[in-house]
Amino acid sequence: MTGQIRVALVDDQQLVRAGFRMVIDSQPDLTVVLEAGDGRAAVHGLDPARSPGVDVVLMDVRMPTMDGLTATAAITTAGPRPRVIVLTTFDLDEYVMRAIRAGASGFLLKDAPPEEMLAAIRTVHAGDAVIAPSSTRRLLEHLVEVLPPDEATAATDPARRAVADLTEREREVLVHMARGRSNTEIGQDLYVAEATVKTHVGRILAKLGARDRVQAVVTAYETGLVRPGG
Repeated sequence: MTGQIRVALVDDQQLVRAGFRMVIDSQPDLTVVLEAGDGRAAVHGLDPARSPGVDVVLMDVRMPTMDGLTATAAITTAGPRPRVIVLTTFDLDEYVMRAIRAGASGFLLKDAPPEEMLAAIRTVHAGDAVIAPSSTRRLLEHLVEVLPPDEATAATDPARRAVADLTEREREVLVHMARGRSNTEIGQDLYVAEATVKTHVGRILAKLGARDRVQAVVTAYETGLVRPGG
């Protein structure tokens, strides 16, 4: 069927992959086209010379041979597609932050309900990033708590300079993004059209050199523009 979102499952537990495949293949617009039990097999299978074409990868973190972090970096540096969603649990703080920095487009709790996983795949495929669900917002704020305290590096930190270059409205939009607000919700909050919000988001990503919303939000936290729970 044309127009389907092609998904790759990367997890060393075959039963986990089987469960994910059953849920994903039950959807008319989604199909699993590749499975791998470790990161090296995933990178090999996603090679353009042999890949059936994959849009979104669900990537576990802890795997033998090559972990999900190394695989994510290899996949995302090869091009804009496919996009990677990292599968994690609350006890993998350090790993998730490294995966986001490696180019992952989001992260999803492994015990998330099926509908949340399906929504995440569709969201990432559409070019957005998975940060909106309340569970993910809590995870993001939990992750930031383990970041090293900011130091007096504003004069040399490119990220801080990039944030400083944002207009007042762009900073306002970025704060709303960091709170997990959608473009529609941001428009309602700021009394502007959704199209205007999309324009601001695009400019924010460009100025920050961010791949997507997740990386922009991480920058907002790391530079102190947004504080956990603040």
